[in-house]
Amino acid sequence: MFEIRKARNLKQTDVARALGISVRTWQRYESNEREPTMSLLVDLAKYLGVSVDYLVGLTDDPTPPRRSSSSPEGES
Repeated sequence: MFEIRKARNLKQTDVARALGISVRTWQRYESNEREPTMSLLVDLAKYLGVSVDYLVGLTDDPTPPRRSSSSPEGES
């Protein structure tokens, strides 16, 4: 998370404010003192325009998946 923030020239205060958390909480995430919740990762991915998979290191492709216009199977 640190690398992508730096690459986009964002300050810790910018990210913390966008996510509605304290700067100290964000610092704990960056230093791996604390694990972000899934909902925070989703909000961060939306803010940065990347996929959650990219944030957690499951892919090198930052492109978020495209949303399908059809509803998921089993939903009406």
